[in-house]
Amino acid sequence: MKPHKKLNSWIKSFEFVKEIYLVTNRFPTDEKFGLTSQIRRASVSVPVNIAEGAARKGTKEFIHFLHISLGSLSELDTLILLSKELDFINEKECEQLIEKLDIIGKLIYGLIKSLDSRL
Repeated sequence: MKPHKKLNSWIKSFEFVKEIYLVTNRFPTDEKFGLTSQIRRASVSVPVNIAEGAARKGTKEFIHFLHISLGSLSELDTLILLSKELDFINEKECEQLIEKLDIIGKLIYGLIKSLDSRL
């Protein structure tokens, strides 16, 4: 098994991608190349960057990719809020998605802190 597949941050973010795909399947078809595409790409970026960073040789490189994942989480936060404002998702869905983002962010921050202590 690849080392990233054991990381809680990767596991949770991978699950989150699947949820985002299900949610965005309900978005208007005219958003296919707009908000739907952007929110999907941002969600995929999180576990992909965790995996890429874990495959790198150095700890500093891994941390760099984890910071990219955090940037994608921030982007997702805004995109989810926008989706709610445009009535593509309801308040409850928005809160649940943001809560999951926060959990993933805490896991990534914890991993960064752990890796930083090794430097």
